[in-house]
Formats: sequence, C-alpha cells, structure tokens
Amino acid sequence: MSSPALRLVVIIASVRDGRFGPNVARWIAGQAERHGGFTVEVVDLADITLPHALPAVSPLMNPNPDRPGTLPELTRALDDADAMVIVTPEINHSYPSSLKTAIDWHFAQWSRKAIGFVGYSGHSGGLIAIEHLRAVFSELDAHTVRNYVSFARYFQLFDMTTGELLDPNGPDAAAATMLDQLHWWASALATARRVAVG
Repeated sequence: MSSPALRLVVIIASVRDGRFGPNVARWIAGQAERHGGFTVEVVDLADITLPHALPAVSPLMNPNPDRPGTLPELTRALDDADAMVIVTPEINHSYPSSLKTAIDWHFAQWSRKAIGFVGYSGHSGGLIAIEHLRAVFSELDAHTVRNYVSFARYFQLFDMTTGELLDPNGPDAAAATMLDQLHWWASALATARRVAVG
C-alpha cells in the first residue's frame, strides 16, 4: 500500500468463559498487519469495564459522558481509530450483550468510521450476529463494508489446542478482500472527516 497506514482497532466481542474469540482476533490482526495498510490495535472487551447502567442523558446529547473504570481505554481506542473489525460469535441468534454495552456507551466514536466483521459460531458462522450489527451501526452513522469473514463450525477449522487455522487459504483470501474494502472506505471517510473539521 502506498497510502499512509490507517489506525485499525480489532475488538474481541465475547467475554464468556471458554471463549474462542482471542484466537480469531489474533488471526485477523495478523492478516491486517500483513495487509500493510493499517497499524493494528486489539481491544479485548474482557479487559474493559462494561457497566450495563448507561448515563441518564442520551449520547446524542452528551457524546462524552463520564465513563467508569477502564471504559475510557476503549473510548480512546475508538476515538483514535479510522476503522474497526468486530470479532463476534453468535449467541442465541445474535451478538453478545458485552458488545451491545460497549456500543451503547459510545456514539461519536463510531460515527463516520468504517467497520468490518469476522464472525464465528457452530452453524451459521456468525452471519446472523453480523446482520444484526449492520442495523445497529447504520443507526450510529458508521459504514459497514460488504464483505466479511465467517467461520462456521470453527472448532473444525482451527486447531483447538494451538488456535491456528488448519487450512488458511480460503479465510486468508476472504480477509484480504474485506481488508481492501475496509481500507478504501476508511481512507475516504478519514479524508472527509478532515475536510469537515478543516
């Protein structure tokens, strides 16, 4: 890539015991680093304070409320990001409540940013979770790229001891396509944000 590197945040959505998300996040972070168009930061929601009681005032009216505990670490990462990749399982036909809480504590941080998805689950590969997230991020004025990476029956695709993909060819190609789209949109939106501020 000849253009300057964009700031990409990879978010591990699941915080449940025995989760597989960190392995998937490590893989997509490696793909993004090899892509060459991004500087990559991984944020694990298991390390972030996620209070379900939200501020009394809507983030539309107060985009930067006082955020408790380690939540400001997530806010800083989202503020700095040009793009995000959400790594999400599918739980009960949707995405984890931890991710919804993280989303709802923020508004301006998602706005006019590009977002990609890596889904994993036993049957659908996280596709239902991804579709639900597209609607949420549309409401937050973010742009979700069309392509995604999906791991159906991920426990057959990864070595469950090492967390490494058994056959990376297909997933690597899917990741490259998604990251190209993400880079294009993140570049365009970053330019537009600078023009709007300038």
